[in-house]
Amino acid sequence: MFDNLSLKGLPGMKLIEELTDELVDFFNKFSSWESSVIRSSDLTVSEAHALEVLGQHGKMNMKSLAEKLGVTTGTTTVTVDRLERKEYAVRESIKEDRRVNLISLTGKGWEAFREHHQFHLHLTEQMASILTDEEIQLFAAIVRKINTEVF
Repeated sequence: MFDNLSLKGLPGMKLIEELTDELVDFFNKFSSWESSVIRSSDLTVSEAHALEVLGQHGKMNMKSLAEKLGVTTGTTTVTVDRLERKEYAVRESIKEDRRVNLISLTGKGWEAFREHHQFHLHLTEQMASILTDEEIQLFAAIVRKINTEVF
């Protein structure tokens, strides 16, 4: 797949391959962990992610939620429809433009957000516990840079 990039033999390619392997391993383990956490609820992974965004950032319109989730507004609409049916979220139209809906969490949604967020905090604490303060700061800076410049 990447043979046409002619990267083989370049200095640092072994390091890039090792980093790729580590990232894939991390992603697989994180996905498995998150699926096991969510399995204990009636939420899907995409619904839990939407709850996490709404809990962190407050009420927002569909376009903003879709951007924060990194998916299309169509995909987000389906997720919000399910969250409404399950009574985790509600849509409310704004007076200025009734075509615009703001999505917010219900009491049940806030409860699910807090529970899910606690799992994330606990995992982060576990990861941080094996790092020095300097490593934690560097790791946070690196992740922030990747999130800003790549995604």
